Amino acid sequence: MSHLDWLVLGGSLVFIVVYGVVKGRHQGDMRSYLQAGRSFSWPLVALSIMATQASAITFLSTPGQAYADGMRFVQFYFGLPLATIVLSVTAIPIYHRLKVYTAYEYLEGRFDLKTRTMTAILFLLQRGLATGLTIYAPALVLSVLLGWSVGTTTLIMGTLVVVYVSVGGTRAVSKTQVQQLAIILLGMAAACIVLVRLLPDGVSASDAFRVAGRLGRLNAVDFSFDPSNRYSFWSGLIGGFFLQLSYFGTDQSQVQRYLTGRSITQSRLGLLFNGLVKVPMQFCILLVGALVFGFYQFVLPPLFFNPVDTARLEKERPAETARLEARHREAFSERKAAAEAYVKARRAGDDGAAARAGAALEDAQGRTDAVRADGVKLLKEVRPGSDGRDANYVFLRFVLEHLPVGLVGLVLAAVFAASMGSSAAELNALSTTAVVDVYLRLVRKGARDAHYVQVSKGITVFWGLFAVAFAQYASRLGTLIEAVNVLGSLFYGTILGVFLVAFFLKKVGGTAVFWGAVVAEVAVVSTFALTDVSFLWFNVIGCLVTLGVAAALQPLVGRRGPVPTPGSAR
Repeated sequence: MSHLDWLVLGGSLVFIVVYGVVKGRHQGDMRSYLQAGRSFSWPLVALSIMATQASAITFLSTPGQAYADGMRFVQFYFGLPLATIVLSVTAIPIYHRLKVYTAYEYLEGRFDLKTRTMTAILFLLQRGLATGLTIYAPALVLSVLLGWSVGTTTLIMGTLVVVYVSVGGTRAVSKTQVQQLAIILLGMAAACIVLVRLLPDGVSASDAFRVAGRLGRLNAVDFSFDPSNRYSFWSGLIGGFFLQLSYFGTDQSQVQRYLTGRSITQSRLGLLFNGLVKVPMQFCILLVGALVFGFYQFVLPPLFFNPVDTARLEKERPAETARLEARHREAFSERKAAAEAYVKARRAGDDGAAARAGAALEDAQGRTDAVRADGVKLLKEVRPGSDGRDANYVFLRFVLEHLPVGLVGLVLAAVFAASMGSSAAELNALSTTAVVDVYLRLVRKGARDAHYVQVSKGITVFWGLFAVAFAQYASRLGTLIEAVNVLGSLFYGTILGVFLVAFFLKKVGGTAVFWGAVVAEVAVVSTFALTDVSFLWFNVIGCLVTLGVAAALQPLVGRRGPVPTPGSAR
């Protein structure tokens, strides 16, 4: 990168950290530190919710997901608008009325301490691991830029986030997310505009999209019903609805964002706004990935987008790598000629010629894929632990090699800003849950607020180290945007089931729902390990098993005892 790019990138990161620390200092009571005093209006709540989701994974891995697999990942979000409506009617009024710090605090009042603790621990485990993936994504960028190990850059990113979260708390997270989201949107918009301008002479954006569509990269909606199909209209609408219900209704990283609203109305508006804009935003990000795919039909792409893999092959098997590169260039030339012929036929309105050129284009893509498969085979010989998947590097490589000076730094600043906003919110939620639901209830009750604030800062550091440790294994998990959602789906359905029992099955008590959740989690993990069912259905399975087993067990375990006042067990 140029000096200007480094200046833009470094200046953005320093500004975010310093701004967060300044805005969040001098908070001595728990409500200010953990919930920003419940003082935010709905636009700030909405931006905070959006920025928490918009991690570096979103902007690095999502375009790569579209490059490799097309637009169908957008179906993952089809259940979101309906989920935000349901939560606005049910969960938000309850949480606000009880003035809880965490969603799990409500469960002790409704059930008992063991149910609250188990659900909180499930969240801590899931979100702690997911935070590792969130931190890994920008660390991957930094490792490519500096040539350092991912382990070192992961530690750097983790340290940056921990500093301003532990000092500033929720106010620092929410205040800086506005600036982070602004950088994100500006960077992605600029990258998209420049991408269109970088297309070769005579090739328009619509031409690139036509080629991408012919090769299966614009397949946004699939109405087939196949449980093993990872992304379809039905898995997104039904499984995605259950996942989004759990994510926004029970995941403290999101609940904590809208609990900062100054009223029920402000929290509702913030959540509903996110439900309206999330699907179009993800569609646009995926569309950038499809356009990058179209771009590389006319401009020579690298054999491997991961520069570490390329460097390793060139060093250890130079002759074979040179032959692969030569085959790759030859296959690209054929594919480019076929793409140009297809575009020309489509412009001329010659359907017959377009069909023949399209078939030739698909054949050329097949030969390109065959060369890459041979490259992956060679790579596995050189690096036995590698699977050759490099979708996480596609957009990063494009940015570094093709964007102009200055804009590279801005786009990478967007990636880092997204990471810091999301991972900061996640660490903040982990700290809040660990203190309120575990430490305060099981370790030390009745201490002064200042003590719990200090403990929160220490626990933030712990979870930061935990996430950094898990991030060392993230490279083995494939596409990050999928990995983070698969990981969440192993837990979300069970947690959602517990909350739905609390909301709607008033006669079911803590013991029944506790064992229902245990059975459900075993069922979900077994489904994951033993079948090829799409991960989105894990959320449905976990939720329905929890509800069914809890309802069936209640007559056997007897009526629940007296219910303490909700929220009083804090």
